[in-house]
Amino acid sequence: MIPTRRRGLKAMGIALLATALLVALPTVALADAAEGDSTGVPREELQFILNTFAFLVWGALVMWMCAGFTMLESGAVRTKNASMICLKNIGIYSIAGLAYYFVGYNLMYVDVGSVIGSFQFLYGPSDAEIGLLDGAVENLADVVSNGYSVMSDWFFQMVFVATAASIVSGAIAERIKMWAFFAFTLVLTAFIYPIVGSWYWGGGWLAEEGFVDFAGSTIVHSTGGWAALAGLIIIGPRLGKYRKDGTVRATPPSNVLLVTLGVLILWLGWFGFNGGSQLALGSAADAVAMSNVLVNTNLAAAAGVVAALAVSRPIFGRMDLFAGLNGALAGLVSITAAPDLTEHWWSVIIGAIGGVICTLAIRGLEKMKIDDVVGAIPAHLVCGIWGTLAATIAGGARFHIQLIGILAVGAFVFVVSLIVWKLLDMVVGLRVSAEAERLGQDTAELGIETYPEFVLMPEDFDD
Repeated sequence: MIPTRRRGLKAMGIALLATALLVALPTVALADAAEGDSTGVPREELQFILNTFAFLVWGALVMWMCAGFTMLESGAVRTKNASMICLKNIGIYSIAGLAYYFVGYNLMYVDVGSVIGSFQFLYGPSDAEIGLLDGAVENLADVVSNGYSVMSDWFFQMVFVATAASIVSGAIAERIKMWAFFAFTLVLTAFIYPIVGSWYWGGGWLAEEGFVDFAGSTIVHSTGGWAALAGLIIIGPRLGKYRKDGTVRATPPSNVLLVTLGVLILWLGWFGFNGGSQLALGSAADAVAMSNVLVNTNLAAAAGVVAALAVSRPIFGRMDLFAGLNGALAGLVSITAAPDLTEHWWSVIIGAIGGVICTLAIRGLEKMKIDDVVGAIPAHLVCGIWGTLAATIAGGARFHIQLIGILAVGAFVFVVSLIVWKLLDMVVGLRVSAEAERLGQDTAELGIETYPEFVLMPEDFDD
């Protein structure tokens, strides 16, 4: 029998070897592709394989951001609502995947005119790919000419949809009915987001105008932010958040460990979000560009944290952990419109300004009595706007075109979302009862408790 310590060392050695192979194989493949078909695989087919591999791996990493949003939100809300947050987030990902499969992707990418794609239902592999799987090797050239597997692209685009919907979830937490929220998520992921995406990524009118948004500061994050803002206006603040004398009742995170873990998971996932948006890994140039994107992403997030912490004391009167954590997200959102910069110090500046703007916006929303539980509006909407404008500094974008894109997306998403939220409120009602809100949605709607060892005490407010 192998001693436990030796078994552990052996397992560690296998893990390290597997990691080394995972890193080395794409590099070897790229080298072989550059030399022709020394491996017996044509250059074009190797590029197809690597591009497809990149879509799938980066997409899986972006999917993991759902776990980040779940941790962040469940730690930010009070313990009596944490289970509902978990249910909402897994529901978001599921609804987004189905909606994007049945109709969303076609609206965003298939036969796009200036403003919208096709209303066809369902999406699947190309005829050439199906034939290849059935043994028709003569289809190989047609398959490879696409540059990547059809469904690998679908998968990568789908995980972005869930990100936009997750932004809405955190902002309006602790008082919205589950099914009303899921209904809005369906509309957002099946129609609103795909239409916005078709304007730029689908080759629509914003793309024709020269708009720049590399990975979605506006297309993803501002879209989610505008939809969340419309919901906040309709549903109103949580009970007791604003006292009768106008002062703000503090509602600190119930679990800062979960919030911190959530931010770190999102930071990790953002490497797939921005890095994968290079949309290719079939050449040395793609590899270099992707490396620059990941470095800029990391620098912007780090600068956002430091800047937010630096200004949190004069703004809040204390060194604020929540501001620092949101500063990371602010830096990430800010750089997302143009993370392909080759002068990395610009990413530090852009991320730092994002951190400051986000912290100021958190305080501003409090004064405006807009109750955003997780700071989604400052981090995703406000910094999404800043990041899109910042692309004019060193990203080659034109200011007036960027501004047109921001205003067009904002007007469309906000107005349509406002209408949808209002209709839902009139038909099914958005808000849980006051009793359910005091008791908590975990017990009132789900009949469970996240932390059953604690005694649940309904809150009393001066409302």
